[in-house]
Amino acid sequence: MKKQYIAGNWKMNLTLDEARDIARKLCDGIADAETVDIGVFPPFVYLKDVCDILSDSKVFVGAQNMNMEQHGAFTGEVSGGMLKDIGCTHVIIGHSERRTIYKETDSEINSKLKAALLNDLQPILCVGESQDERDADKTREVVEKQLSGGLLDLKPEQVEGLTIAYEPVWAIGTGKTATPEQANEVHAFIRNTLRSKYGDDTAQSIRIQYGGSVNAGNAKELLGQPEIDGALVGGASLDPNSFLDIVSKAASFS
Repeated sequence: MKKQYIAGNWKMNLTLDEARDIARKLCDGIADAETVDIGVFPPFVYLKDVCDILSDSKVFVGAQNMNMEQHGAFTGEVSGGMLKDIGCTHVIIGHSERRTIYKETDSEINSKLKAALLNDLQPILCVGESQDERDADKTREVVEKQLSGGLLDLKPEQVEGLTIAYEPVWAIGTGKTATPEQANEVHAFIRNTLRSKYGDDTAQSIRIQYGGSVNAGNAKELLGQPEIDGALVGGASLDPNSFLDIVSKAASFS
């Protein structure tokens, strides 16, 4: 049975002292790290401090984004090698805010995913539809396109153990949440899409997280669904007690 994977995306929040405080509280509060994989994704400027605090813990540290190039004249950008150099092990690729606000394309996301793997960073590839796309009954079409584009030219051995995060855009930061049944249905579709592309063994090795206003109140019902392998948590990850509560609920299914 796969471990549940609970990841906290801190986005553009917190001060350095607050980031350090959350990291220390996670160190002190983790009781379920053997049965649940746990990761946090701070802003770039806090990564080194958080990596140092969590270096001897079971908590992964990753970045919220990265550039597809290894180095060069790319002002304001950060490469996978730089992330690896300061202690990061994971990275989020293709978050809906990167797609919608910064207009990242599936092709760019594919290049970033390949760069992450080249630098031995474990990516979370995000996919998900907007409210208009869901209303137009295009959820499967959109998710399949994002999967196909994001995973283009990747071999089964490259995607084995990958994490996919299904994040319906209409549920991110809005307080709206897909019902457990709605989320599980899309997760099952993602799994079947991966199965048709890579075979059953590889599809089963890939964890599919749900992301979209996950909190301590709805986590247990969501995580109890058969195709949901964890959560990519936004706002609730800024409160260490709430985040640890979600981890605890995930542990009850491990």
